[in-house]
Order: sequence, then C-alpha cells, then structure tokens
Amino acid sequence: MLAGAIFPQLEIGTDPIAIRDYAQAAEGLGYNHILAYDHVLGASPAARPGWRGYTDQDSFHEPLVLFGYLAGLTQRIEFTPGVIVLPQRQTALVAKQAAEVDILSGGRLRLGVGVGWNAVEYEALGQDFHTRGQRIEEQIALLRQLFGQPLVTFAGRWHQVQAAGLNPLPVRRAIPIWIGTSATGPAADKLLARVAALGDGWFPQMRPEPEGRAAVEKLHAAAQAAGRDPATIGIEARISYNGQNLDDLAATARAWQALGATHIGVNTMGGGFAAPADHIAALGPVKAMLDRL
Repeated sequence: MLAGAIFPQLEIGTDPIAIRDYAQAAEGLGYNHILAYDHVLGASPAARPGWRGYTDQDSFHEPLVLFGYLAGLTQRIEFTPGVIVLPQRQTALVAKQAAEVDILSGGRLRLGVGVGWNAVEYEALGQDFHTRGQRIEEQIALLRQLFGQPLVTFAGRWHQVQAAGLNPLPVRRAIPIWIGTSATGPAADKLLARVAALGDGWFPQMRPEPEGRAAVEKLHAAAQAAGRDPATIGIEARISYNGQNLDDLAATARAWQALGATHIGVNTMGGGFAAPADHIAALGPVKAMLDRL
C-alpha cells in the first residue's frame, strides 16, 4: 500500500513556513502523497440549534490553492484533495484549477471528489443540495473531457460547453478521479455503483471489518456489472494516530491490505499534537510501521 499524510487542516495554523515544512517532511519520510479535506465555509452553530459537523471555528485551507503552493516546494510527493465537494463548485473552474496544479507539480495531482453533506455551503455557493448526486455524475464526465481534449462540446442537464477547452491542458490528459462516499445505509449500493462506474478509486470511511469487507465485495460486484476489472479501482483507507496506538493501527492497516487497499492515509488530527512540528514528528513512527507490513 502507498502511504499518504493527511494534512492537519484543523490544527496546522496559517504560517506558510510551517505548511511548507510539513509537506517537505512528509516527502522526506517517503510518504507517497498529501491528502487535504475540503470545506469552503464554516457554519455557526449558534444560528443552527442541533448543528453537527465542522463549524466557523474550524480552519480549512483551500486544497487546490494549497497544492499549487506546495507544488513548487516539493519534488516527488503526490497531492490529492480528499475530497473536493464537487457539486457545489463550477465544473469548468475546478477543471482549470486541477489542470494548473497538475502542470505546476509535473503531473502529481490525484483528484478526489465527493458530494459532501453540508447544505449551508451549497446554499452560499448557489448550488442545489438535493441534486448533488446526479450532478456529480455529469461533472465527472465533463471533467474527463476537459482534461483530455483541446476543444470540448458538451450538452448536459447542468452544463453546456460549445467548442471550448482548457489551455494549458494538464500534464496527464487523464488526471485520476477518485470518489469519496459512504458505503452504509439505504443508499450504499447506489453510491458504490457510482464509484464502480465512474471512479478511478474510492475513499472508504469505515473500519475494514466487517463493514469494509462487505463494502469492498459490493464494489467489486458493481465493477464487474459495469464491465470493469475490480483490480483497476484503487482503494484508499484511513488510520488515525494518537501517539500511542501503533499496534492497533498496524492491525487495521493489515486488514485493509488484505482487502486489496492500494493506499492508506495517516491522520494525526485530533491525536493530541499541539503544534505543526508535533504533527511532523508523529508521521515518522507510523511510516516506519507501514514500511514493515
């Protein structure tokens, strides 16, 4: 499995030197990629009784701008948003930004996308929260055309493009598009079928046993039904480190490896690390453990 460092959005702060040091340290330790979560706006719980989730007090760097900055400060490490909430954004603009990151990094972008959960952001960004699932399917189709063709003509429900295209095009004419989605609940089969039909990979959000095993089996069955080889769909799991639970993380990582995971993200947020340097220091022991698997 390829190991990635999950950028500690909530705790790293705003010092650009600390952000640079984090990325360079992750690269120096041999991590394959840096993954960053996406939220555009934080909602105030004071105005929304019962609110659950991130708030206006939670700090989030914008992933594609962040990666454009880090592209010039690193040489090898891959960048992946995990995930851009695609249906609340303009598709052509996302394509332009993603292509630029791919160019500046020399082809080191893996584009993670998802539908999100925060209706407040959708409202503020002028998009319909209730059609986000259908919209993302059309968006992925358009993204692939914009990445791969100098001129695109596209007629969809939400998008109209007439003989227009990106310039410059990305280094790779097919930036990988991975999909983050839940795989539990009544919509699980539909969501996994979307990944199987459209995604180059999947970000599961669960433990490997028993939920992960059942979801991977459903994903593979959906891929076969869509005429795809399940082995061509990557899987990036996630583990969270608190400074003491390496043995538990090793067991979880082995379980995901046995299920065919191709990537694993190392999360240090919420682990009790007070400063950016502490997050950097925490990456080393986990990478050493993963190298021994």
